[in-house]
Amino acid sequence: MSNAYDVIIIGSGPGGYVAAIRSAQLGLRTAIVEREHLGGICLNWGCIPTKALLRSAEVMDFATHAKNYGLKIDGSISADVKAVVDRSRGVSQRLNGGVGFLMKKNKIDVIWGEAKLAGKGKITVGKTSKKPMEPQPPAPKGTKGEGEYTAKHIIVATGARPRALPGIEPDGKLIWTYFEAMVPQEMPKKLVVMGSGAIGIEFASFYNSMGVDVTVVELMPQVMPVEDAEISGIARKQLEKHGLKIITDAKVTKVDKKANSVVAHVETKDGKTQSIEADRLISAVGVQGNIENLGLEALGVKTDRGCVVIDGYGRTNIEGIYAIGDVAGPPMLAHKAEHEGVICVEKIAGVPGVHAMNKSMIPGCTYCHPQVASVGLTEAKAKEAGHDIRVGRFQFVANGKAIALGEDQGLIKTIFDKKTGQLLGAHMVGAEVTELIQGFVVAMNLETTEEELMHTVFPHPTLSEMMKESVLDAYGRVLNA
Repeated sequence: MSNAYDVIIIGSGPGGYVAAIRSAQLGLRTAIVEREHLGGICLNWGCIPTKALLRSAEVMDFATHAKNYGLKIDGSISADVKAVVDRSRGVSQRLNGGVGFLMKKNKIDVIWGEAKLAGKGKITVGKTSKKPMEPQPPAPKGTKGEGEYTAKHIIVATGARPRALPGIEPDGKLIWTYFEAMVPQEMPKKLVVMGSGAIGIEFASFYNSMGVDVTVVELMPQVMPVEDAEISGIARKQLEKHGLKIITDAKVTKVDKKANSVVAHVETKDGKTQSIEADRLISAVGVQGNIENLGLEALGVKTDRGCVVIDGYGRTNIEGIYAIGDVAGPPMLAHKAEHEGVICVEKIAGVPGVHAMNKSMIPGCTYCHPQVASVGLTEAKAKEAGHDIRVGRFQFVANGKAIALGEDQGLIKTIFDKKTGQLLGAHMVGAEVTELIQGFVVAMNLETTEEELMHTVFPHPTLSEMMKESVLDAYGRVLNA
């Protein structure tokens, strides 16, 4: 019976390992299958290491503009590319080890290999076909490997991978995905970034701060297309002021490869074309779920547009099979995966009062410079949904803490239902907004009205004061603008 479990989770990214921990906490015998690195893309090649790179870029930017803070740095400022990358990889390795510790602490069996659904309540684990980007550490003593395993409940948490456009497929040398962009051996002088979602714009911001000539090409009319149009416009202005070149309503139609450079042919909506020569091109046109070779089709598990179809509790159309995280569709965010995993296993365990996932309350964060963060409906979406709305705005330039930080460009925008006072959405651009947004996320989850927000005392001097001022502005009561 050693290979029989209550719950087996395929994939150890944020959704998978958090689901495993919650499952074990609830007394279920739990195992997790991983083919490469504990922590998945997020810890090893996504959320965490990119933030380490962006921190280096931020420090570089501050050092370059030290005189703005009354400081003098003698000598030139330059980046040690290897040291920057090594620091980022070190951060990932530290957290990777932390996940291993959590598995051991919670008595969760780790099965190394590649899993496939072999029937109702059964999986087989074979050798990993995917070559790891980095050497796989030795399997911890006591972990399991190839073989057959059974479980009453099987959760698919296999994540996603970069999407490739036909004819512009990444080759790892001249055309990069986020994998190669994260570990450059040397800084390119010129770079084209195809796509301005969170991944594309974060890498564009990083390389730009490191002194690279960066051009971003975006198919949609605005950068960061999912964001509120007003916020996107402000972000674009600041990014361009920082030196980024941005072309919207445009697409890369063809890429010519040379010995150590590329030529990207760009066509705009009005039919005009231009050629941009660069050392490298980053393809950041989205991701797609890892649904292949899992045995989903044989069991009749429903998929749609490259993702597994689930309900609000992670259940598929086949009893005993579940899916969470990126493989289960957008928004493809680590924190969504984690919460989805908790909901899924709590429903499996029969925990009373489990709430289905509410995607309207999932915050989104982009860690470029300036940062962008949001939750809920944009102004346009609120109007499309038929809401009669009130909109509040507060500029960073009117906030004392922002001025003291030397970060006085930004906006906090709030959207309320005029009839009920319900907070429908909050959108921010500026310093530290990825930390501020959670205040509005909590407010929305508590079904807070504008009155309660206006009666909340915010500390001074802080950036968070602007959140209250934005609410006050929506109701004609703003104090400091």
